[in-house]
Amino acid sequence: MSARPMDLQALITDPETRIVVCCGAGGVGKTTTSAALALAAAEAGRTVVVLTIDPARRLAQSLGLTELDNEPRRVDVPGAPGELHAMMLDMKRTFDDIVAAHSTPDRAQQIFDNPFYQTLSSSFSGTQEYMAMEKLGQLRASDQWDLIIVDTPPSRSALDFLDAPNRMGRFLDGTMIRLLMAPSRAGFKFASAGFLLFSRIVSKILGGQLLRDISAFVAALDTMFGGFRERATATYELLRRPGTWFVVVASPEPDALREASYFVDRLSAEGMPLAGLVVNRTHPPATAALSATRAEGAAEEVLETGGAEATFVAAALRVHAERMTQAAREQHLADRFTSAHPEVAVRTVPAAAGDVHDLDGLRTMAAELTGADADTPTGTPRTRILPARRA
Repeated sequence: MSARPMDLQALITDPETRIVVCCGAGGVGKTTTSAALALAAAEAGRTVVVLTIDPARRLAQSLGLTELDNEPRRVDVPGAPGELHAMMLDMKRTFDDIVAAHSTPDRAQQIFDNPFYQTLSSSFSGTQEYMAMEKLGQLRASDQWDLIIVDTPPSRSALDFLDAPNRMGRFLDGTMIRLLMAPSRAGFKFASAGFLLFSRIVSKILGGQLLRDISAFVAALDTMFGGFRERATATYELLRRPGTWFVVVASPEPDALREASYFVDRLSAEGMPLAGLVVNRTHPPATAALSATRAEGAAEEVLETGGAEATFVAAALRVHAERMTQAAREQHLADRFTSAHPEVAVRTVPAAAGDVHDLDGLRTMAAELTGADADTPTGTPRTRILPARRA
């Protein structure tokens, strides 16, 4: 069953497209895909920022930069009519900026000095994904960018990125947080016997100092809780609105395609806009005219003639046979995905000869992603097939 081709060129050059989220399992090339799409959009005339949540610094390397930080940094793309900027999320700095923006200087310093906040802002489970959503909301609200491309963090669970805003909201609304906040609220004149008992139990479990740190943190953060909830809801809705598209990235391996399938199902269940699937690092043969079986047979026949040249030819035929076998295996896996998700558009990208570490390598990958000819600008598409919009 043939999958419908995905036209990423039409997607990234459409003025209505404002956010593209690249997601999928770890190690499938999300960062390189994100950077290549951003480069293609800049060369098509758009003002683009690519935000990576992956701390491995691959984005900076592929863009020829020594480092990236929490602020957009312009990438020099000679001859591009648009602009390309890149940044890497610093979750603690993002959290600090939120605190500073939504509280007085004295209250902000109280929060910064609190040991519990220092742990929460740097290593608490889910903080990285939530701060990525915060940063995305800030970038979109600035209206400085025609297009924002998000490289999601490598994750064992495809749900982490989508769940982050709601998980943070649930944490802030949790029973323990509300109980810890209760004595600090205006009008709460005395602690009830039930609360004192609760405090003694929690103090034994967590330790008295940690409980005091958490209580002080919650009291200092009290006025900001409403803002956290509102932004969490707004960011989640931003991902569902027209103008946002998700691109799932996978490699032609069972585990990666299984997680891609799971992600596609989740996006569908949440009503999120899916552009399609990129199957990255495929191995198409140079020609399909010679089957693997015939190539193996020809290699045996050539070897019978003897000589160094025969050995070389036989080796080339066997490499072709191996490539045909690998391509057939990858096609089988892709067909299984397509059978399960016939509505999902697909774009396949051949494996590069080596690591992509500069703009030329990204440009080559962008040509494969967008369907442009390798010797033409990435703004020149071969096809104009748009992903189907959700109802």
